[in-house]
Amino acid sequence: MSNHDKALDNALRAAAQGYAVAPTTINKTPAIPSPHDKGHSCKGDCGQPGHGVYDATTNAADVRRLFALAPKAVGYLIACRGRLVGLDIDRKNGVDGYATLAQLGREHGFEIPEMTTTVFTPSGGAHLWMTVPEGVTVPNSVGRLGAGLDVRGTGGYVVGPGSTGRAGEYGFHPKLGYVDPQPVPEQLLRLMLPPPPVVRPQRQVTSTPEDAAGRILAGLVNVVLNAPPGERNSKLYWASSKAWAHVGVGHLAAGDVEAELIGAAIQVGLSDGEARRTVASAGRGARV
Repeated sequence: MSNHDKALDNALRAAAQGYAVAPTTINKTPAIPSPHDKGHSCKGDCGQPGHGVYDATTNAADVRRLFALAPKAVGYLIACRGRLVGLDIDRKNGVDGYATLAQLGREHGFEIPEMTTTVFTPSGGAHLWMTVPEGVTVPNSVGRLGAGLDVRGTGGYVVGPGSTGRAGEYGFHPKLGYVDPQPVPEQLLRLMLPPPPVVRPQRQVTSTPEDAAGRILAGLVNVVLNAPPGERNSKLYWASSKAWAHVGVGHLAAGDVEAELIGAAIQVGLSDGEARRTVASAGRGARV
């Protein structure tokens, strides 16, 4: 059996268990090219394949169609959506994520559940699949928990077992096999979530009353909160540009703009990093 067929077979098995899957290359990246120009914000709303993790599906016929469009695919991704999150533990290049995780556990008083889904990576690390409470949105992060620890949250993905990467094959823990993901320990979940927005006192301004400034920012926050799927990043950029313009003339405080708009963006599903980059980019544009 070819690596492509093996990946398809394992992807279909995962889809039958309720995991949304899509094909990946030997570099562990989505295998179907985007139909859009670089810089687009479409997340599959156009109906065409080529949107990475947003192509992921549990429908067997759609899985086969995606793999047919990706003849060089040798692996598959599992989308982290709903309650599923992944904890990526790296052990390479002098970094030991296992040691980092053990230290975090001692400092914050938690233990990783032994019987949760564990997929070993070719480099000696592991992907731990766990669940979060209904309605909780965990952002993606790289190294924020500590060296060698990445979080795959909403909009992210883990590499499916049976996939082939350049360093080798991903596979379930040989003694456990597949077991259902267990809940993230409460103390670890708190570390995964972004810190609450910093509440800063409103700067006193002469040109706009404080209550009017608050209404301006609240209106821009609502633009982000009400943005439809596929337009959340562009709406965030628009609202941020307007907000930075008010910062420039002294109507709003920069800290308030960042805290409120980034918090709203994370609430509607953007990652912490993506939200910060978009708000910062809008700020640079406002200063040009």
